[in-house]
Amino acid sequence: MKKLSWFNATSLTLGFAFLYIPMIILVVFSFNGGRNVAIWGGFSTKWYGELFNDEKFLNAAFITLRVALATATLATILGTIAAYVLVRGGRFYGRSLFAGMTYAPLVMPDVILGLSLLLLFKVMFSQSGMLTVILAHTTFTMCYVSVVVSSRLVSFDKSLEEAASDLGASAFDTFISVTLPNIAPAVISGWLLAFTLSLDDLVIASFTTGPGATTLPIEIFSEVRRGVKPQINALSTIMIGIVTVGVLIFSILSKRQIAQRLRDEKRAEASA
Repeated sequence: MKKLSWFNATSLTLGFAFLYIPMIILVVFSFNGGRNVAIWGGFSTKWYGELFNDEKFLNAAFITLRVALATATLATILGTIAAYVLVRGGRFYGRSLFAGMTYAPLVMPDVILGLSLLLLFKVMFSQSGMLTVILAHTTFTMCYVSVVVSSRLVSFDKSLEEAASDLGASAFDTFISVTLPNIAPAVISGWLLAFTLSLDDLVIASFTTGPGATTLPIEIFSEVRRGVKPQINALSTIMIGIVTVGVLIFSILSKRQIAQRLRDEKRAEASA
């Protein structure tokens, strides 16, 4: 193995420090007993108790979770279909336009996208709410799912699909039995990415939300403008913990799947 040079080691150290030291400080001060978030007042967990008694934060958290689950599911379905059409559909009339419309939200500023969706929903719906937020989040997260799934479809061996077709399987059966299991890691990754983007969004949600559909980022932003409350540190720490646990679980499952695939390949080679 090659040793890291002093320049690379220093760059990595500074980069990780820049990314993670603020999070570590936030986690530490979430256990601060004092009301001033910048001055240590002793160890305490009382702000976690205050957080779970704050109805505004709890309602915003449940709304955000419901929006993210619905968004991730819809975006995964639509993004996977779009990726399959672009990669496996060949050349068809309007393909360039379809690809451009699919990937446009990747480069579109959030303010422009949020404003355009606001004008659209004003025409389509009498009042904005959770549905409009879900549709808006699905619009801009679907393209990320499409990119992830497309990259897997491009590298996926097409001869497996052709073999299934030669054996009499229909296009739908081939997709369900052959294609989908092979691209499942990419589909799951796309779902997790869409879920995370929906949880994190502030700009687009602020344009498309309505009464009774205030998401957690909007609630946190409105509270921070009046001053940072200790409960926000506790809430951020819980979110960091949830994300960390989710990443660890997905990493473990992915490693197990890769190890199982390698074992299956070795068994196939041994039996051959």
